[in-house]
Amino acid sequence: MIDAPGLRWLPNGQSVLSGPLLGLTEGLDHRFLSLAARWDAADHRFPTFLAATVLERIDWFRSFPQLATFPVSLDPDEANLTSFTAGQPVDGEGRVRPTSFAPIHDVLTPAACYHLYDHHQGRAFDRPRYFTTRNTCFRREDHYVPLERQWSFAMREIVCMGTAGETRAFIDQATADVDRLVAAIGLPVRWAHASDPFFRPSENPQYLMQQVDPTKEELLFDDRLAIASTNLHHDHFGRAFDIRRDGEPVRTACIAFGIERWVAAFLHHYGTEGPWPAL
Repeated sequence: MIDAPGLRWLPNGQSVLSGPLLGLTEGLDHRFLSLAARWDAADHRFPTFLAATVLERIDWFRSFPQLATFPVSLDPDEANLTSFTAGQPVDGEGRVRPTSFAPIHDVLTPAACYHLYDHHQGRAFDRPRYFTTRNTCFRREDHYVPLERQWSFAMREIVCMGTAGETRAFIDQATADVDRLVAAIGLPVRWAHASDPFFRPSENPQYLMQQVDPTKEELLFDDRLAIASTNLHHDHFGRAFDIRRDGEPVRTACIAFGIERWVAAFLHHYGTEGPWPAL
């Protein structure tokens, strides 16, 4: 458990950062943006909500139902609202006692890059394109650890859309750039093959494909905490969102950084009050 000045841990799996610790998070993100500048990646800022239909295109809900978090609201029918206000809206343990909900059409963003594929739906490219985005992401977990495993957290991603060769070259270069970064700041990490946290993985063909053809690597701190990952998607998103390159479904790849996890690695390795390496 991390106890550091400028960190307030909330029991619902979220954290509050202030002072030098907040400065460290912004410094890290600035460093990740400098990596994106190598490819002149266009920065995008998307909302926190993502239409459920976007994730349905890639069968996300069947693959990761345990991670989903939904924004909900009460059915606006007056009788329903009257019933809600006449009862005990919040009980003694802090639990909301809802009446009927309005239909749910959105999900809170589980990964920053999903917005990019929806945003570029139906487009055709004649050269490799690079994008970056940062979002607050939400993943419901069975337990939480300050900065390391949170319900909501900041994710910065850099995405390549191109041919198979271009996406592979992007992953190779991004990996080399991150290796230079961690070597310069002296953070002990290693890359390892990984797979996504599928629901009932043995029954999911995407999980089985990841075992046969590894497409995901995680950057592990202390052999336990993934602070970044690289992902080759092949033409999965190109087909789902009709994004094309020279008449064929585009190939995509990304590198993702969990900003709070990088902060956790810094605090564990360099101490909770610094001095921390210059970024």
